[in-house]
Amino acid sequence: MNSRLLFALALLGFAGCSTFEQRSKEKAAVFSQLETATQEKLRQGEIEIGYTPDMVFIALGKPDYKSAQITAENREEIWTYNSYFSEYRGTETAGYRRIIDYDPVKKTYIVYYEPVRVDVYREHVEDRIRITFRGGKVVVIEQAK
Repeated sequence: MNSRLLFALALLGFAGCSTFEQRSKEKAAVFSQLETATQEKLRQGEIEIGYTPDMVFIALGKPDYKSAQITAENREEIWTYNSYFSEYRGTETAGYRRIIDYDPVKKTYIVYYEPVRVDVYREHVEDRIRITFRGGKVVVIEQAK
């Protein structure tokens, strides 16, 4: 029973990870047909105009979200990759803590309240890179500077 549990936990741990090696093996038929220079660019996470969705997947992985834009002239698919980070905003008072102290000289209890301070963070999500495909090829690469 323990070995099954460990195996299941190991699978869960690896399920969320997507490395270049895993992606290039998943798309091995595409990757093996590419020139060495192009393979190296994908290994470095670089993409260029004219790349296919499979090539972008190998280089960058699964996008955070996909969207479509349909016009009278054509249909485009847009892949967006995000950056996630926290911004420190300082501290604020979250409430008060009651402290009871005994004064042995007066033989009484003293009750006082002290503020409880907590760090405050603001979560941010920003588009890091947006890739537009038209006709199965990259036509636009928008990247944050």
